[in-house]
Amino acid sequence: MSEHEGVIVDREHDRLSRWSAKRRAYGELARWDRPIGAWLLFWPCAWGVALAPGPLAWWLLPLFALGAFAMRGAGCTINDIVDRRLDGHVARTATRPLPSGRVGLKEAVGFVFAQCAVGLVVLLSLPPAAQLVGWLAVPLVIAYPFMKRLTWWPQAFLGLTFNWGALVGWTAAHGGLEAPALALYAAGLFWTLGYDTIYAHQDKEDDALVGIKSTARLLGHRSMPWLGGFFAVMVALLAAALGLAGAGPLGFVGLAAVAAVLARELHALDLDDGAACLGRFRMNRDVGLVVFVVLLLGRVGT
Repeated sequence: MSEHEGVIVDREHDRLSRWSAKRRAYGELARWDRPIGAWLLFWPCAWGVALAPGPLAWWLLPLFALGAFAMRGAGCTINDIVDRRLDGHVARTATRPLPSGRVGLKEAVGFVFAQCAVGLVVLLSLPPAAQLVGWLAVPLVIAYPFMKRLTWWPQAFLGLTFNWGALVGWTAAHGGLEAPALALYAAGLFWTLGYDTIYAHQDKEDDALVGIKSTARLLGHRSMPWLGGFFAVMVALLAAALGLAGAGPLGFVGLAAVAAVLARELHALDLDDGAACLGRFRMNRDVGLVVFVVLLLGRVGT
């Protein structure tokens, strides 16, 4: 069955099936049935808040959750607008709303503006310094959909974009950027390099046919040691962020749990099995939670 008949290969739940056809198409554009991307956008924001010194600015977390949900949907819609012709030639994406004609181009553009309006409300609710840092991410958001045509490392560019929230979260909670936030941002970059390379292995054959570049295609059968390296650097940079922030010993002890979850993600991973890649990719929602808890533990005793 096609997507509009109710089956999407990477759908996490089927709530959209109860909606009208048009509402369902908009939901699919924003990936409301696949919230993993919103989680991956939210966690770096939460990390920045958790790492920042002083009392925990817990009130920022629901704001960042709403912003992540809205901006992830806007980003997916922009990506589908840019890729609407390519998507028609890829089995996994051919029945998306734009290439299948269920949503028109003008409707999709209007939907982008509506979602960005929600994100703007969230941004304007943050302290001025955090607003400035947030605005600096706009060029990355605009440029990312084109990177898969320009570089073999679009996953790195996604990492630069998706983890910007670590800088915004720290700045919103603390008032200005400092070295710990930069180390945390770099850790997120290597995290994204890992999980999005795994995700890209689902589409490597179709991507080769239409000329889309990715680290999955670039690294090929050498991907596993690279993935291990990406995640090892992530853990090392998390340790650096904790050290620079003057974290307590529980944070450093907790890094063992982060390493264990990442090792489990790679254990017995078959990069030629699309379903296995999708399942391991989704594990990163748990990775983000574990890192958040570790950063909170680092606040103990400081």
